[in-house]
This record gives sequence, structure tokens and C-alpha cells, in this order.
Amino acid sequence: MSANSHFVAPVKDAIQVDAVRISDRKSTLWRDAWRDLRRRPMFWISLAMVAFFVTMAIAPALFTSVAPSGGACKLVNSNGGPQPGHPLGFTRQGCDTWSRIVWGTRTSLVVGLLATIISTVLGVIMGALAGFYGGWLDSLLSRIGDIFFTIPYIIAAIVVMSVLSDQRTMLTLAFAIGGFNWASTARIARAEVLRVKQSDYVMASVALGLSRFRTLLVHVLPNAIVPVIVVATLSLGGAIVAEATLSFLGVGLGGGVVSWGADISQAQTAIRTAPMALIWPSLALTLSVLAFIMLGELLRDALDPKSRAQR
Repeated sequence: MSANSHFVAPVKDAIQVDAVRISDRKSTLWRDAWRDLRRRPMFWISLAMVAFFVTMAIAPALFTSVAPSGGACKLVNSNGGPQPGHPLGFTRQGCDTWSRIVWGTRTSLVVGLLATIISTVLGVIMGALAGFYGGWLDSLLSRIGDIFFTIPYIIAAIVVMSVLSDQRTMLTLAFAIGGFNWASTARIARAEVLRVKQSDYVMASVALGLSRFRTLLVHVLPNAIVPVIVVATLSLGGAIVAEATLSFLGVGLGGGVVSWGADISQAQTAIRTAPMALIWPSLALTLSVLAFIMLGELLRDALDPKSRAQR
């Protein structure tokens, strides 16, 4: 063998020291979030609580056969304690407390969900247009958002419901809450759209001739919607509290609609003699809001890669 010759190992014996092992498991933002969530016990607890309240709102007859008002209420049972078939006792008007909690779930969740949808849709529209087009439109929409951001939406809803006292429906109440609570969602949507629109695929879409508005709908919004979903989940708990607050103040739904806030308001006068009539609807309100807030916080952590990496 000459001095300048080199030995070359056969291909089958060669060792690839620079090979990168790539996992066969598909990875997307939502897949990674689900893998993180399913390992956390608090996620399953909050999901079970949300499912319980949603089921109660959809099918209250599964949980009680007693009417929440009307002929089922007897003054002889006013502020009475638990009896067979009435596990939580009675309200001041002699109505079954458990039945009113069950039927009040529908009112709180429907109003809260409608208000959240209204505020989210308005916030996404205003924030996306402001962030994507920029210029004078951004300045105009941002100033409008600043004006609504400074208005306490609870006070605004009180004014609206007082003016529309003859039209106190769930939709009216939802508009009164959600119509003044979209500014924070708009800020988040605007910031996320500003980030996404700098991506290469957005510039390529415009360069290929796709209109700016279609680019916004097809490419920008789907990739900027994750923070908005998290905020909407958290806002749902706030909307439920807002409905209960308005009902507590006497400017909520009319027509004898069952509401946790109205029951809390009626029970406060007898808190010393019959505290349980106040505690039970307050506990239901607290647990429902806690469930949605916990779920929103867990979603926010799971959808944030930095937060996942720190755990």
C-alpha cells in the first residue's frame, strides 16, 4: 500500500455521527398543548366542573323535578331547612333552593356566553383591522378602543338596562355587558396581528396577488387567534359575574327569570336568621366562575411554549 493511499470503510460499516434523530410524533401548537394539559390534574378537575354546569344549564330537568317558582313555592316553608326532596332547604319565598340554583345556571351561562361572543367578535374585528391595515385606521380604531376601555362596563350596563327597562331579555343584557367589554380583547388581537403580519408567508401571499383583506382572513387571523381564545375563556367568568351583579342590583332580567344574583339579593335581608339561603347561590356562582377561570389559566399556560418549557 502506498504512503499516499487512504483507507475508506465500507458504507455498511460507516457510523453516521452527525445524524439528527427526529421524532416521528407530529408536533403542532394544539397537539403540544393537549399533551401538556392531559398530564395536569387541575385540567380534568376544571373540565369536569365546566361540564357539570353546562349539563345543568342544558338539561336542568335531569337534576331536579321541582319547579323553581310558581305554585311550588309556599310561604309556610319560608327560609326552611332541608327536607326530603329538598336537600338545600327553601328561600324566603318558600321556593326550593336547589331547584332555583339548577335553573339559575341556564340564565348565568347563556347570558355569559352571549356576552363573551359579542365582546370577542367586536374585539377581534376592531383589533385585526387596526393591526393589519395600520395608518389612520389604526389610530381611529385605537382611540375608539381607548374610550371604551376607560368606561366601566358594569356601570354602562346598569345605564343601558335602566333605560331599556321594558326590554330586559337575555340578548339585551348580553349586549349591555359585551358591548362595552371588547376593548381589552381588541388590544390583544391588534398586538398579535401586528406580530403575525410580519411573517414571510403573509408577505408571500400579498406578493402572489391575494388581496389584503383575504390575506387577513386566510393567513393572519387563524395564526393570531390563540391568545383571543384564552382571553375569551377568562372573560366568560367575568361575564357570569356581571350578570349576577346586575341581577343583584335589580337591573338584570325581568319577568321572574331565575337568577343567582336575584336570589342572593333577596336572601341578604335574612342573613342572620337564614344564612344558607344566601350561601348556596353564592357558592354556585363562585364555583362556576372558578371553573372557567381555572380552565382559561391552564389553556394560557399550555398554549405558551415558554411556560411549558419552564415546568
